[in-house]
Amino acid sequence: MTRLGAVSYLNTKPLIHGLKDALGAGDSLVLNLPSRLAAQLQSGELDVALIPSVEYFRGDGYRIVSDAAIACRGPVWSVRLVSRVPVRSIRRLALDEGSRTSAAMIRILLWQMYGLKPETTVFEMEQTPESVDADAVLVIGDRAMHPERGVYNEIWDLGDRWCRHTETPFVFAMWVARPGVDVGDLAETLQTCRDRGVAEIESIAATHAAAYGLTNEDLYRYFAENLHFQLGNQERNGLLRFREGCEELGLIDRITTESIDKT
Repeated sequence: MTRLGAVSYLNTKPLIHGLKDALGAGDSLVLNLPSRLAAQLQSGELDVALIPSVEYFRGDGYRIVSDAAIACRGPVWSVRLVSRVPVRSIRRLALDEGSRTSAAMIRILLWQMYGLKPETTVFEMEQTPESVDADAVLVIGDRAMHPERGVYNEIWDLGDRWCRHTETPFVFAMWVARPGVDVGDLAETLQTCRDRGVAEIESIAATHAAAYGLTNEDLYRYFAENLHFQLGNQERNGLLRFREGCEELGLIDRITTESIDKT
């Protein structure tokens, strides 16, 4: 029996499409918030989870078990920085409480591009960007996918900025197992579900678009053009750049995971 957990966000839909039905007898799948999945994997409540990349770095003996992942090779649309001042002048930054990985990503970009280490505060789920007392706000998920209502000096798509700055893709999440777990044929199952989900993104978009206030076409283009669902060599290079940036800023304490360049 293998206990799996996946992030309950829109960008996971093509990865987990049909996964429950594809799992073996006795296997289970739960959906939860990224931070809770990371805690459950660490405590042993889960055996394998689709967790944010920064949580993979913080794990003890974790290993990547599939080439199915959530990544981008350019603009991602669902992760944005909206700034009332020129970005190089940011002194106070509000970070969306829904993502630790994107929060680390923007802090790395600000440091590497401008030498900035702004004071940070929390951008809570019930707040709007224009109501936050900060020079700039990191917005993720469906909140980032709708037009901004405030007046901003600069708006960044963080996927685009990362890819242009590092010349590597960015990996948001991947399937990870805790130490000692025998995953058996799970890798093949996860990759088959990914392939099937990518092939059926038009119908997946039609199913979920209205609930997120998007048109079918917009959601289809998000899945097809903004996201990339395979962890290849370029994505692993991006993971390495991200890990190095996290280490440089002290955002991760230690690296006890497998080497990123291993399959």
